[in-house]
Amino acid sequence: MNSRLLSVIRKEILHIIRDRRTFAIMFVIPIIELVLLGYAATNDIRRLTTAVYDADRTQQSRQLIEAYRASDYFAINRSAGSEDELAAWLDNGQIRAGIIIPAGYADNLAKGKTAQVGFVIDGSDPVVASTAFAASQSVGQSQGIKVLQERIGALVPGLAGGMNPAIEVRPRVWYNPELRSANYMVPAVMGIILQFLTTLFTALTIVREREQGTIEQLVVTPIKSWELVVGKVIPYVGIAFFDLIEVLILGMVLFGVYVRGNIALLLGLSILFLLTTLGLGLLVSSIARTQQESMFMAFLTMLPSIFLSGFFFPLEAMPGWLQAVSYAVPLRYMLVIIRGIMMKGVGMEAFPEQVLALLILGPLILFVASMRFRKSLE
Repeated sequence: MNSRLLSVIRKEILHIIRDRRTFAIMFVIPIIELVLLGYAATNDIRRLTTAVYDADRTQQSRQLIEAYRASDYFAINRSAGSEDELAAWLDNGQIRAGIIIPAGYADNLAKGKTAQVGFVIDGSDPVVASTAFAASQSVGQSQGIKVLQERIGALVPGLAGGMNPAIEVRPRVWYNPELRSANYMVPAVMGIILQFLTTLFTALTIVREREQGTIEQLVVTPIKSWELVVGKVIPYVGIAFFDLIEVLILGMVLFGVYVRGNIALLLGLSILFLLTTLGLGLLVSSIARTQQESMFMAFLTMLPSIFLSGFFFPLEAMPGWLQAVSYAVPLRYMLVIIRGIMMKGVGMEAFPEQVLALLILGPLILFVASMRFRKSLE
């Protein structure tokens, strides 16, 4: 290796080391990717939030509920007073599945008849719905065999397997009966577009001014700092909304994914989400000194959003500590809103927690980012 080549290598190494932000990001991104992919990238569904409506309220119905609870697929932590209440919980996303045990369940078992049980599943996530569908039937069949064995006793071993089932579980998938992945992914892409465009381009446009040396010229003009910021970001907000409408139209034309709810409500709530993405873009622009740094940092903010929002992988499949971290990810709430309006056709009453979270996170992130950006200008 000649001295000229060594000199170039040494120069580049020194350049990397001296650029501390980029140097740190080079080592932070692989760690974050490893942690997120290692823990979050899983479809092994466990402890799915489930409610039960027990209209029978007998020992036999309680045994069936305990069988589902013991399976570890379903976390039965709610008891509905009616089917309508259970349906409302499914609409607003408080539960992902519901068990409906009709009156007369125990009487049918006692008379040797097949006892039917309803099982409703939120199909907005096909992966979760498929697992819940199979698990609901598997647990029901297992419990039915136990009932048959108890019914015939030990007189004729093995006879239970050839008899009519004691319990018939009838699962129904709501909102996405065909379990089409497009119905799940197209709404999620809209949330990603809103965040990606506004965060990345807001950061780039301000950092570009600083990198080219024109930011100082703008600062000494009569333009106030907030006017500078608003003037810079508004065009990209308009572009984000244009792309959002574009994806809505293409989703309907190409994939047959239609908006069942109020489009105006969807666009209105998107403004709340944009407060968080604009804040992230400003925060990045106040830290980064070059466009390359701002791009790296923007992608760094995207990683947790993609993996901890339920975009690809269900939150129920993640460890508890990652689920706790996901509450700080604004995209988590926006995806619930988008999927709820598009797939379920629900209104504002279904998103009180999500709207409250965005009302808190949006102004908070934007305020912190604005203060940090103002100091960077000074």
